[in-house]
Amino acid sequence: MSRLVTERTFLAGKIFFNFGQSSIDCVVRRLSEEAATLEMESGLGVPERFQLRLAGRDVLTCRVIWRSDRQVGVAFEQPDAAQQPAGDGQGRSQDALMRTQMLALRAALDHVPTGIVLLDAKLRARLINRSFRQMWHLPDQVADSNPSILTLLHHGRDIGAYEVPDPALEAHVIERVRVIEAGDPTPVDVRRTNGDVVRVQCTPLPDGGRMLTYTPVTDIVRASDELKLLRDALENVQDGVLLLDSDLNASFMNLRMRRFWEVSEVEAAARPAYASLVSRAQRASAPDLAANELAKFPGKRVAEVMAGDHVRDLQTPDGRRIRAHCTTMSNGGRMLTYVDITDLTNKATMLERLATTDSLTGLYNRRHFLEALDAEWSRFQRYYRSVSVLMLDIDHFKSVNDRYGHAVGDEAIKAVAAACNEGKRKSDLVGRIGGEEFAVLLPETSLSRAKLVAERIRKRAMAIRLNAHQAQFGVTVSIGIAEATVSMSGIDALMGAADQALYQAKQGGRNRCIAWRPPPPASKAAE
Repeated sequence: MSRLVTERTFLAGKIFFNFGQSSIDCVVRRLSEEAATLEMESGLGVPERFQLRLAGRDVLTCRVIWRSDRQVGVAFEQPDAAQQPAGDGQGRSQDALMRTQMLALRAALDHVPTGIVLLDAKLRARLINRSFRQMWHLPDQVADSNPSILTLLHHGRDIGAYEVPDPALEAHVIERVRVIEAGDPTPVDVRRTNGDVVRVQCTPLPDGGRMLTYTPVTDIVRASDELKLLRDALENVQDGVLLLDSDLNASFMNLRMRRFWEVSEVEAAARPAYASLVSRAQRASAPDLAANELAKFPGKRVAEVMAGDHVRDLQTPDGRRIRAHCTTMSNGGRMLTYVDITDLTNKATMLERLATTDSLTGLYNRRHFLEALDAEWSRFQRYYRSVSVLMLDIDHFKSVNDRYGHAVGDEAIKAVAAACNEGKRKSDLVGRIGGEEFAVLLPETSLSRAKLVAERIRKRAMAIRLNAHQAQFGVTVSIGIAEATVSMSGIDALMGAADQALYQAKQGGRNRCIAWRPPPPASKAAE
């Protein structure tokens, strides 16, 4: 038998078995004196022992030592093995076994999706698997020539594979060589011009060589890039964003949220429990919450978030209003967004005040007063609870305007408004319903109690002193009082009754309080 060339690859071979009646075409790779790797359409039909014929060579007897889907590793059986000395045979057998194991390892490395390069101590490639060759379009003649790592890196540079600007290409290659020489195991992501990303890692070997692995991580890196982009966007939005896992631990909180809770980046990275955040001294609570309820709020708030989607308005200790939206996520966690609505709330309050109050006195205007009176009238009809109304008018107001001017007249109106506010009870409501005319709504108040309030307001008005033209003067008010009765048709009738009583007070000499009395029945009036 002619001597075989070590590690030679032949293009064609034929497997014979079943006493020569069956054959399979194959390609012979990594041929040595003791073994070879055979590649065919399918390795499933190859028997454990067979004859291999190579073009221009003797027939070889083969024994399968490993197999994969499309490859089998074989060892050659030597016809004269029994005639060799025992010691020599044992040595050759061990050598064949080691070579066989190496061939099996090489074949296995050819089928992994990770690119692998084994370098010797001089950083020359002694093995380059198929994935690496395909990944970097490396020709077999280059891969099989034991190229240096610099040659491999220059190949990537020359085919334009690196997503690195031209001026920085050489520096990139030099840095990669330096890292490999140093045996630095830190993974490095290399971006390719086709958009792919390969994670390269260097592992020092005991013989001074290196093993380089090239793992495709495009999807992972893209997802990471998208996640980073999203986190950067959330980090800089004006609203607070808090992401909770299914156990309500904070998996992410943006800058606005960290400032809100007074949490450092280190504390945020430790994934604090939501319960610990809402329990902080500078927490937000329900608006206008009583002091004795503050301690209970954190527990209620945690239960509310655990329950799922909702919108909740919160208030900070310094009076700011926060609107919190809670959304349940697909992973069982929660996303909380916090929007500062203080300006909106203030504007809404201001607009409501403008729509319901009198600009001169700050009292409720006629429209809001009548709406409040209508609501009390409904309660009176439903529950028969008393309700009374006072009608006030500044005595001789026209003469005040004519004598002192409208500016002083406005001061008189504001002073009487203050007297009404000071003389009323907490539950009462005061409105300015005309130029110098005022009304007071007294919920759940009988006529006798309404008289007491009216008299208190009248006396406070008498105590008013105004300055005009270096002189002081006072004002008085006349007050009409009326209590709702079942015979009245509605709030117009109640206001009309109070207005009649006011007219009687003015006719009776002003600066007095008069209560309305229903007219006597017609029969008694005739008597």
